[in-house]
Amino acid sequence: MARHGKKYRNVREQIDTKKRFNLDEAIDAALKAHYANFDESVDVAIVLGVDPRKADQNVRGSVVLPNGTGKTQRVLVIAKGEKVKEAEEAGADFVGGEELVEKIQGGWLDFDRVVATPDMMSMVGRIGKILGPRGMMPNAKTGTVTFDVARVVKEIKAGKVDFRVDKAGVVHAPIGRVSFGAEKIRENFSALAETILRIKPASSKGAYIKGLAISTTMGPGIKIEPAEVKAAAA
Repeated sequence: MARHGKKYRNVREQIDTKKRFNLDEAIDAALKAHYANFDESVDVAIVLGVDPRKADQNVRGSVVLPNGTGKTQRVLVIAKGEKVKEAEEAGADFVGGEELVEKIQGGWLDFDRVVATPDMMSMVGRIGKILGPRGMMPNAKTGTVTFDVARVVKEIKAGKVDFRVDKAGVVHAPIGRVSFGAEKIRENFSALAETILRIKPASSKGAYIKGLAISTTMGPGIKIEPAEVKAAAA
């Protein structure tokens, strides 16, 4: 079993692990629990009442956080023709076609997000086994397979976050940095909450939001009342 350091144990002891906090209390507690000497990410984990093994309950989507993520995303666009110039003008860091695919096959991975036009997906499929496990494979459901590359590149640069329920039925997503402060973190959470609720599968029965927790990169998880998701979205 992994052992935590003294700083972690100190902040952990100050939190009632059995209590489910309201959203504002949890955000404040998470920010106060920050102890690392860098600007930690603030993340949420939402346990959904879905069965990810069923295709119609494999929840996935994307949301543009109003305050961004605090991280500059390096965007790679695989396109051809006029879409190359469109992507460059929108701020894409790398734009190209087969030469980029070959470069990735050679081990190059100095980018964070990948966007591709539909007519290039047969080529992108050659690097699916490289991008897929890293969560970077372009997908129409998250808007990263599109001819509207300018809009998508700008959204990613502005703070667009893709999410997908894992095998345990949990969605993990970043909602900012410690330096954002409570208000911006709450605004970002509200945007994520609204999206999660809006894409609820019709076949999902019973409680949709079963659990919720917030934490910083190095800090402990702090439980939140599941009802706070609906309240924040409203």
